[in-house]
Amino acid sequence: MTTAPPGRIRVLIADDQRVVRDGLSMLVSLIDEVEVVGLASDGTEAVRLAEEHRPDVILMDLRMPGVDGATATAEVRQRLPGTQVLVLTTYADEAAILAALRAGALGYLTKDASAEQIEAAVRAVHAGQTHLDPAVQARLVATVTGRGPAPGPASDQAGHGGPPPAGLTSREAEVLTLLASGLSNAEIAQRLFLSSATVKTHINRIFAKTGARDRAQAVRFAYQHGLATPAP
Repeated sequence: MTTAPPGRIRVLIADDQRVVRDGLSMLVSLIDEVEVVGLASDGTEAVRLAEEHRPDVILMDLRMPGVDGATATAEVRQRLPGTQVLVLTTYADEAAILAALRAGALGYLTKDASAEQIEAAVRAVHAGQTHLDPAVQARLVATVTGRGPAPGPASDQAGHGGPPPAGLTSREAEVLTLLASGLSNAEIAQRLFLSSATVKTHINRIFAKTGARDRAQAVRFAYQHGLATPAP
């Protein structure tokens, strides 16, 4: 078992995509007083490395081959009650959220989270505090209270509550919906509490994923896939 200087937060990263693991490792390593102690490519390896390194926090993807993230979370929490789990995943549907929280995860972020959001979440769960992405929290509250998904772009994904089309993240789907409603980049940034540069990055990714060459084509994609509806 490895050790770290007192006061440091020791983090294990579990994700089946190598580029994501490496990217998260670089990002997390830049956080003050945080150390990456291991990288796992699936749930089985996450549990094994957790027992070996005894991390303070695990950044856990949910959908991995073999043992998935929720199952791995439950095993880690049973074997290592001092290790907290922060889910970092592409998916923000009610089933995935509830499965992760029931397994014992304290935090839940989607992969379009900013570096600042990830840092805040790591520090929060390390302190034993629950940390949920605001959109995730809204979905959870709506599910628990029986009110259904909260109204808004993320809850209308493809018109049926499933994952967004074309591999869009929940945040990209929100941006596309607002774009389709006629908002400018600055207005979208203000609505979602993002920087204009971040909104521009999201829009470029939307163009790449949907094959749109301009905003008009992106808007058409949004209407075709239920991310926007004509005004009555």
